[in-house]
Amino acid sequence: MTPKTSKLLLEIIEHTAVVTINNPPANTWDAESLPALKSLILGLNKDRNIYSLILTGQGSKFFSAGADLNLFASGDKEVGRSMANVFGEAFETLSQFRGVSVAAINGFAMGGGLECALACDIRIAESQAKMALPEATVGLLPCAGGTQNLPWLVGEGWAKRMILCGERIDANKALTIGLVEEVVETGCALQSALELSKKVTQQSPSSVAACKTLVQAARNNPMQQSLPEERALFVDLFDTKDQTEGVNAFLEKRKPTWKNQ
Repeated sequence: MTPKTSKLLLEIIEHTAVVTINNPPANTWDAESLPALKSLILGLNKDRNIYSLILTGQGSKFFSAGADLNLFASGDKEVGRSMANVFGEAFETLSQFRGVSVAAINGFAMGGGLECALACDIRIAESQAKMALPEATVGLLPCAGGTQNLPWLVGEGWAKRMILCGERIDANKALTIGLVEEVVETGCALQSALELSKKVTQQSPSSVAACKTLVQAARNNPMQQSLPEERALFVDLFDTKDQTEGVNAFLEKRKPTWKNQ
């Protein structure tokens, strides 16, 4: 599988797809790379050998600086509408990736760059990383999930500080408020993400997909609605080969061989 643009690089390491944002100098997103990301993730969803996805940035300074503001300099409303749509579609597709997605934040994650990380399941930041949603400082707003995903992770107060006040935070503060799950030394985010992805391979990919659906449903559905769905998906797993393999591997004291089906 090859990305439809050179602005995204793909490497498959065992059961993990490593996608590198490759648009120097700041790894910005544009009308070429965003649809390509959506297409790539849809393709990875069909590959039953892929259990996890890591997103990182090329180079040592930027994860991603978000949108290229040159796109909006003309004030053309239709350009704004088009870009908002491709941003939203790309990152919503990312959030719905079948497996586990990890953002390896290796530098600045600003605007749409941070929204990309917010669309992932887990975020690992290097110690020098800086994060912000500064769109309001240039007369815009986060339009790719930022206003919704950020308060879910960090609470309304910190979301308002970052979005309404334009506050930029460092990696340690991000860890304190729950924006990232781990902080590592400079240059170590990708390796830490790969180590985490190895843990994913120990899980049944069928079970992971079902669990992820339920966890994300907790954002929108009352518990009384989701608890019956939890039980229903538990029973549905008995239709998978992974359920039989997992239980019998445990009883036979051996490692399971997952089929992702």
